[in-house]
Amino acid sequence: MTFLPCLEVNRLKCRMPIRITSAPAPTPTLIRNASVFAPEALGLRQLLIGGGQILWVGSPDEPAPSIPNLETIDLAGKRLIPGLIDGHAHVTGGGGEGGFATRVPPVPLSRFTTAGVTTVVGVLGTDDLARTPGELLASVYALREQGLGAFAWCGGYHLPPVTLTGSVRGDIVFLDPVIGVGELAISDHRSSQPGFDEFLRVASEAHVAGLMSDKAGVLHLHLGDGVRGLELVRRALDETELPARVFHPTHVNRRKALFEEALALAKRGCTVDVTAFPVDDGEDAWSAVEAWERYQASGAPPERLTISSDAGGCLPTFDHDGRLCKMEVGSAHALLDTVRALLARGHALERVLPAFTRNIARHLRLQGKGEIAVGADADLVVLDAAGNVADVMAQGVWHLRDGEVLRAGLFENAQADRA
Repeated sequence: MTFLPCLEVNRLKCRMPIRITSAPAPTPTLIRNASVFAPEALGLRQLLIGGGQILWVGSPDEPAPSIPNLETIDLAGKRLIPGLIDGHAHVTGGGGEGGFATRVPPVPLSRFTTAGVTTVVGVLGTDDLARTPGELLASVYALREQGLGAFAWCGGYHLPPVTLTGSVRGDIVFLDPVIGVGELAISDHRSSQPGFDEFLRVASEAHVAGLMSDKAGVLHLHLGDGVRGLELVRRALDETELPARVFHPTHVNRRKALFEEALALAKRGCTVDVTAFPVDDGEDAWSAVEAWERYQASGAPPERLTISSDAGGCLPTFDHDGRLCKMEVGSAHALLDTVRALLARGHALERVLPAFTRNIARHLRLQGKGEIAVGADADLVVLDAAGNVADVMAQGVWHLRDGEVLRAGLFENAQADRA
């Protein structure tokens, strides 16, 4: 049998062959004169990268370890931060609430990397019927093959949860990328309207599976606009033995009163997730920027705030009958937009970064992610003077250099050519 070096995709007018190549091996790299935010500010540092990890961190005048075929890059004082972690993204595409034509396409690799995202956690969302756990897992594996850190939540909006093994515990314990359950919808007209006992059962399944597998075992909760808000979580904390860390509500900034509920839960031990979606003037919601500021001023523990993008997800507006009126689509770029906006308001980068990096990595037990340290994964982002992404390295491989995409998804060029 002969294996061809590339695959010709037969279209009506095929003009571009699609070359299938394996991900390149990480090249040993010495990064010099980087202003490092780990996320804490470390000042100017050198970093030695090898085998996809950070092997050494030293001061500018220290002699670096000698490695053959070492590539040296001088950042000339540019800021170097950990790759952003997007804990809530519809990697298969979301939507579908207004008919089949409103299903959002999958999110390609470079939509994450050009936004400085080097790790993503995929969700199914409203459509957990036509979009399946197998499809989600396949998309996560595809992103991994292309060099991105990728994980998944099992289940979707509804109960009983859709799974591959037949149970939440089975998916978390036996499927490597699956770290918890989500996004289970509550206080939303699109939810399955779960009762308290049902809610506790899936939370306990997630918790026990996390203990068995040494994973996060978190229940990631979609919050809608319903007046019940976070009532189920409060009852669980009041009436059961489940630890607060199991509950991870997202979209908590979609209503101002809901955000106040989330602050109270954060003070009781829950980690709460703000979504970086657009907010209109006068809307009963807080933008991610305003939510971050209000959270910091509230006295809630700083380590219990995370921020995600809802990339690839439908950001819908419904009428009084629950019918879709209009929709926008979430973008991973909203994360860095939020970082830049907070910096423009005078907040220090080392205070802003944890909600996008270390906090989510620690809460979801993503080993080696979310910080710049010896032994951590070489997931790095270089920011230019304006706070834009200049370079991106994921697991020791450059995906972006000087703003130019070096690695794109297999079909991204073909889609652009067809368009």
